[in-house]
Amino acid sequence: MRVYDLGHSRAGDKGNTSNISVTAYDDAAWNVLRRELTVDVVAKAYSHITPGPVRRYELPKLRALNFVIEGALGGGVTRSLAQDVHGKSLSTLILTIELPGHNRQS
Repeated sequence: MRVYDLGHSRAGDKGNTSNISVTAYDDAAWNVLRRELTVDVVAKAYSHITPGPVRRYELPKLRALNFVIEGALGGGVTRSLAQDVHGKSLSTLILTIELPGHNRQS
């Protein structure tokens, strides 16, 4: 199962830092995402873009996780020569992460 099956994502940026949220569709999905979408899992998914660091913030009332990923924007949106690497592309990447060990009943 992928993050895509459990929630949706939005992204923002500031300088060379990407801010990516994942919001669970329901309480069961929230429990899985909270347990399995860890800093290490996200850092590994973005390791080809940046060594990080990656920080995670929990927003339980929204059933959301917010990841702050430093160095993910090739120097910043206005400085990067990379095409389509910002915003939607980065939030789509988090949705493709597989969560093989999850148990939706937990």
